Amino acid sequence: MASSDSIETQDARSRAAPDERGSLLVLEGDSSEFRLLPRSGTLLIGRSSSADIRVEDLSVSREHARITVKEGETWIADLDSHNGIQVNGRSVRGPQLLQSGAVVALGNVILVFPYRKEEQHARPALDAAALRVRLAEELDRVRSYERTVSVCALELGVSSVPPAELVRAASDALRPMDLVAQVGTSLMVVLPELEGEEAEEVARGLLEVLSPRVSQVRAGLVTAPQDGLNPEALLAAAQAAALKAQPGHLCVSGPGLHWLRLGTHSVLVADSIMVELFNQLRRLAASHINILIHGETGAGKENAAWAVHHWSPRAGGPFVVRNCATLSRELAESELFGHERGAFTGADRAREGVFEQASGGTLFLDEVAELSLEIQAKLLRALEQQRITRLGGSREREVDVRVVAATHRVLTEEVQAGRFRQDLYYRLSAARVMLPPLRDRPRELPLLANAFLAQACQRAGRPPPQLSASAMGALGAFGWPGNVRELKNVMENVAATCPGPIVEPSHLPEPLYRAPAASPAPEPEPPQPRQDAAADTPPGPPRRTFRPLAEEVHELERQRILEALETTGGVQTRAAQLIGMPLRTFAFKLKRYRISSRGGGTAP
Repeated sequence: MASSDSIETQDARSRAAPDERGSLLVLEGDSSEFRLLPRSGTLLIGRSSSADIRVEDLSVSREHARITVKEGETWIADLDSHNGIQVNGRSVRGPQLLQSGAVVALGNVILVFPYRKEEQHARPALDAAALRVRLAEELDRVRSYERTVSVCALELGVSSVPPAELVRAASDALRPMDLVAQVGTSLMVVLPELEGEEAEEVARGLLEVLSPRVSQVRAGLVTAPQDGLNPEALLAAAQAAALKAQPGHLCVSGPGLHWLRLGTHSVLVADSIMVELFNQLRRLAASHINILIHGETGAGKENAAWAVHHWSPRAGGPFVVRNCATLSRELAESELFGHERGAFTGADRAREGVFEQASGGTLFLDEVAELSLEIQAKLLRALEQQRITRLGGSREREVDVRVVAATHRVLTEEVQAGRFRQDLYYRLSAARVMLPPLRDRPRELPLLANAFLAQACQRAGRPPPQLSASAMGALGAFGWPGNVRELKNVMENVAATCPGPIVEPSHLPEPLYRAPAASPAPEPEPPQPRQDAAADTPPGPPRRTFRPLAEEVHELERQRILEALETTGGVQTRAAQLIGMPLRTFAFKLKRYRISSRGGGTAP
């Protein structure tokens, strides 16, 4: 693939910096790269030397497709290519708008259009842009007032019915407050104040209305805040859930829909970028080449390496993991290649190294850039000859090992700086895979948070609390330098410390939540001469402590609901009337606070 002035390659480190332009993940053969798009203009994709995004795969025509970026929207059009283009698994003709998370296939080359950051759109008549604006407004309301909103995607496929007729038909089945617009091949419906069974009932009603007009219609449903608070990710998640449903049926999104079962391991893969990267890993697994995985600490590099092993012909052999950052310079050679008895002080017996332990299987060398240059040279020889010599020994031993290496560093820069051998880099990077950090996977963050919280609570023998909208907002706003590993640790902490059924921001550990700093105590005044007992100044009132107002409101609300249920003998209609709350809201609060319908405290 060749670079040009209009499009640039983006490495793992620079992706963390904000940029107003969109980007593409380009997967060709054994390599994957991020490419920045221009703010405005056109790009030619193909094998031609004049192409802006040049690829080598023979399944791609010389001038295969053209990408156009205009007024914040990205379009792709086929240029009468031999194999055509597919967007989200469907062949398209004519210009096609690329939504966030779109997956485009040009022969064997895959382009993924990542999720865009939230954008401010002008308010036009109700269309795709207006729907995003209104959804973003609803999500602000969810965050500010602890409400809920569901998004239903109705996948239409190829339909000859005019879009306006379908929108009108769907509108007839909705409340005045609901929103509907056509986005690509889907009708997207925003359902404020609905979740759970009520939202599912509306989604099934929409299927009934549209099925006579579009026989293959199917629906997907997501709900904020539990499915996240990123508007683009929610729309994409609803569409992804719809594509998993059978015609005429509804699929409700959740962690269970996205677990990838890999033998003894399970990996949650939801974002379109991660789905395509794991598809790339599956293809690479069938070969015998070494693989280099780039990604930040905790981004899931070991899961990616395990996927390669699980899908490879070596799956029946051992999978051995060694973190090179933990190996001291003195013991690194022994750990990798083993040692003979007496090789050094304390070596009272011979011992196999990880190369011998992994023979017949896969060796995962994490943080390989941390090895010294001396050990790098010996590692290169082992890779080239598939032979090792134990420390303190003279006999060469044959090994049959496939190596998957990983690093959070940019190895090309390490090579230029003289800290990593260029020949070893080429040997390790026959195929390269770049894992995005958790902050760039907005669909997976809420799913992982809920899954980790449920797992931790199950181990603790308690029902999992529900993440409030403000807590979910705090999770989404955090940068997650430790990525998935850090998120799991946070949820373990919440499971151990959150006392009630709702996780508030104050239940999150620092630095996700920082309580407002207390005002400093006033400087003590110098003591005054005592006149008599009557002149004694009475002590002032004790200093008050404060909690976030939202938590106190939730506590009061729960207490009043319990009191109303107790007064009315558990009759919800009368209890709701007593405290002036709509019955639907009252029922929602019962589920939210896990209150039994008879008012007897927390429901199981």
